[in-house]
Amino acid sequence: MQRRKFLTTAAVGAAASTIAAPAIAQTMPEVKWRLASSFPKSLDTIYGGAEVMAKRVLEATDGKFQIRVFAGGEIVPGLAVLDAVQNATVEAGHTVSYYYVGKDPTFAFDSAMPFGLNARQQNAWLYHGGGMALMREFFKGYNVVNYPGGNTGVQMGGWFRKEINTVEDLKGLKMRIGGYAGKVMEKLGLVPQQIAGGDIYPSLEKGTIDAAEWVGPYDDEKLGFYKVAPYYYAPGWWEGGPNVSFLINDKALDALPKSYKAILEAACAESNIDMQAKYDVNNTLALKRLVGSGAKLRYYSKAIMDACHKSAMELYAEESARNPKFKKIYDAWKPFQDAQLEWFGVAEASFDRYMQLTRKPG
Repeated sequence: MQRRKFLTTAAVGAAASTIAAPAIAQTMPEVKWRLASSFPKSLDTIYGGAEVMAKRVLEATDGKFQIRVFAGGEIVPGLAVLDAVQNATVEAGHTVSYYYVGKDPTFAFDSAMPFGLNARQQNAWLYHGGGMALMREFFKGYNVVNYPGGNTGVQMGGWFRKEINTVEDLKGLKMRIGGYAGKVMEKLGLVPQQIAGGDIYPSLEKGTIDAAEWVGPYDDEKLGFYKVAPYYYAPGWWEGGPNVSFLINDKALDALPKSYKAILEAACAESNIDMQAKYDVNNTLALKRLVGSGAKLRYYSKAIMDACHKSAMELYAEESARNPKFKKIYDAWKPFQDAQLEWFGVAEASFDRYMQLTRKPG
């Protein structure tokens, strides 16, 4: 009897495992995506953010969900990533949404607004300040779902062939400057140029442009700007905390199993944290190397900062008056920024100021 019972139990168990195996396999289908980056492979920080995300997705799904990352220009030009995702040429993109302000200035809220949020405040706004819901509603019109996927921290203010001492010095300058900042500077007479990262150096070298901003010391050193435009300005007031986004085609996302969606979201968040940590480490050493190589560190004067701030505020008022999508988000974003500035001024800024005063030069 015991032998018969054992055989019966074993048979039931075998049958159960025969049924269960296909069910498990169905929950882990093989998925292959292509991701178009806006950035060149040489930039291991910002381009590397997509590689960090793809690697984590691959590991978490035992190799079932594969995302192949393509640098800017390999599938589509670096500034055409949004279109490629929207049209399902690729399933995903890694880009900075302010590249697309020519379509609608509202895109800038997803990345950085001139005189806007710093990196921590940008994350706070997106994750817990209502920003994600507002941006997701906006991105629906482009068949895209956005995820935060990196941040550089506050950026530098650009490389110039000559010193910039007054607002007058900006007039007529041709400058590669990303996002909405070009519109701000245009009001002051500067001629903004939208150029992908890999094309900036040759444009500076040939004299097609007079100045350029990119990210900060680590990436700028790799791209060699100091060799052709030695004056290096701070701060990049147009990018206090620029969010780098993963843009996902909505139909591709909907087709994923629930577990894959959760893994993708978690991997994007990991890339977000990882990128900023890398920049905070690498920029410190790179700035010293740049100055040692002949870069001339300068700071924008208060008069220039004030003029740019005034121009930005005028631009926001003008855009709000003509663009309901922009106004809807701005009317929520601005009070959030005001509250953040009040809070950061109490503890964060006072602590930072004190600690900087205790630092010994050298």
